[in-house]
Amino acid sequence: MAKLLGELLFDLLRVLVGDLLKRVALRVCAWLDQNIQSRRVKIIVGLLLGVAAYFLFPIVLGILGL
Repeated sequence: MAKLLGELLFDLLRVLVGDLLKRVALRVCAWLDQNIQSRRVKIIVGLLLGVAAYFLFPIVLGILGL
């Protein structure tokens, strides 16, 4: 019973944290899109964010146990 309750609690926490992170990421990306005027700078920032996500997603997913 404790194992089931623990798994339900961790699933709920994963959903809440994932939703919060998604909202924060969308707000930051929308803010960046409005504040960066040059197309080249947008491409460079996008590439840097993509490289960061490539390395950070496996780390975050490993921490969350997905």
